[in-house]
Amino acid sequence: MALDQVDVDDWKIDENGRPVPPAEDKEMSFIDHLEELRWHVMKSLVAIVLCGIVLFIFKEWYFRHVLFATNYDDFPSYRFFCQLSAWLGTGEALCMTGPNVEIQATEFGEQFITAVKMSFVGGFVMAFPYVFYQVWQFIRPGLYKEEQRATRGVIFVCSLLFFTGVAFGYFVIAPFGTTFLMGFEVGGAVNQPKMGSMISYMVMFTLPAALIFELPVLIHFLARFGMVTAAGMRKYRKHSFIGILVLASLLTPPDVVTQVLIALPLYILYEISVFIAKRAEKAYQADLE
Repeated sequence: MALDQVDVDDWKIDENGRPVPPAEDKEMSFIDHLEELRWHVMKSLVAIVLCGIVLFIFKEWYFRHVLFATNYDDFPSYRFFCQLSAWLGTGEALCMTGPNVEIQATEFGEQFITAVKMSFVGGFVMAFPYVFYQVWQFIRPGLYKEEQRATRGVIFVCSLLFFTGVAFGYFVIAPFGTTFLMGFEVGGAVNQPKMGSMISYMVMFTLPAALIFELPVLIHFLARFGMVTAAGMRKYRKHSFIGILVLASLLTPPDVVTQVLIALPLYILYEISVFIAKRAEKAYQADLE
């Protein structure tokens, strides 16, 4: 940039009488970026640890009413889907009950190690908005002004979609998956799950759904910068629907009812993403003019 194009009014004069540009005009070195990243990571870890400590203190409630909740009849989704089935006139097609089995811990120290590990996993879920805020604070300064304008409210939207996905996986996918897998028997074997296995499936039922629900945000970014278009998404709608069915079959047990319950919200997310892409595409065209 030529000197006559620089606004020197905001420059400061150092002790030697030389002009010093504003701090925002200085480029950070690689070491400065690492130092900045380190502080954001440290702040995120502190938030996760604090939330994890709270969950560890209340570990009895956490395991019984959250991680192992689908094992018992008092899980709210069982009652809800039974009422829904009656309202739809399908009898007891959607009625479920918890397996009510004894969950085993067969390895030395398994209960303590699992309690610590899952406290911090739960801590990450609880602290997700703050963790994402710290990540965004590191990324945002590297964006152009128009890119920053295009991402206003991204922390709130991503956090909302994340928790919506977790809730969907927890209250919809998890009960259907638990009752199907625990009710499936072959060769006279008795289902007696270990606590590590039970928790692993609970994580598999919830966290992938949280990531899938971020689809509208991803589409907004791609369309805002001209990488996808609403017309293209409409053109490949049928292909996307097939992909959604395949994804639903991978996320759920081989049960048609469950797969439909998963595929329907995913398809609704896709249609919402088409609408979002159309609006973001207009903003992208406006930036080009």
